[in-house]
Amino acid sequence: MNKDSNFIELKNANRIWAVGSIHSNLAAINSIKKFIIKNFRENDKLVFLGNIIGLGNFSKETLSSIIDLRFTLMSKYKLKHNEIVFLRGAQEEMLSKLLQLQIAPNPTEIVKWMFEHGVDKTLESYGYKKDEVLNVASSGTVSISKWTSKLNKTILNNLGHKEYFLNLKHAAYSSSKKILLVNRGVDITRPLSAQNDCFWWGYQNFSNINKPYKSFSRIVRGYQSKHNNEFESAKSKIVCTLFKQPLSNNLIYAGIFSENGEILEIFESN
Repeated sequence: MNKDSNFIELKNANRIWAVGSIHSNLAAINSIKKFIIKNFRENDKLVFLGNIIGLGNFSKETLSSIIDLRFTLMSKYKLKHNEIVFLRGAQEEMLSKLLQLQIAPNPTEIVKWMFEHGVDKTLESYGYKKDEVLNVASSGTVSISKWTSKLNKTILNNLGHKEYFLNLKHAAYSSSKKILLVNRGVDITRPLSAQNDCFWWGYQNFSNINKPYKSFSRIVRGYQSKHNNEFESAKSKIVCTLFKQPLSNNLIYAGIFSENGEILEIFESN
């Protein structure tokens, strides 16, 4: 794959909207969705920062709601396909690996690990039970291949879902290259093209960086594992995290930014 295709430049952006990790919280994202539809403007761009699915009970329904939002905004504002961007998070990465389970060296152990990190909820929303998947994982390559093919077809049967997973990006940035949007982090010692999986698994001490990364004076991310996140001080920091632990707080955070990285507004779901 051409590495450049993993990144999106947000050209001629009036404002950049960014939505943090959702984790299948359907009620919360629907309140964010209403706010976006009401306040979106011409030449605005919208970036979902990954982890739309997983952990919660409504992965399939949440993704359908967001795809509906995309259709609504594209129709109303005549947006191009690359003006609403979906980034790959850890939840999307795990599901994509699950769809290749037949080539894994230790499928049962991988499935158990993924279930501990929320993928079981995504599968349940598509109609697959944990015990069923664990049984398949221990049944050999042929059985696993049949099951992954079946899961692929299930995803395909939901409007826009397969296209979502096929078009996930690693990062987005403004034309000014002042603001960078990622799921979880970057290794500031490497260029964007050499980040590997740092985007969704993170990088040590990323939260504490105190100088721009390349030309990017603002990095917006949609997830962190740490419990300390004070939005009140976000304007004075390089990294702005649109997520707050614990996972059980049931809130989704989003922000509006200028092309140069200025924080215009940070808001949360009802």
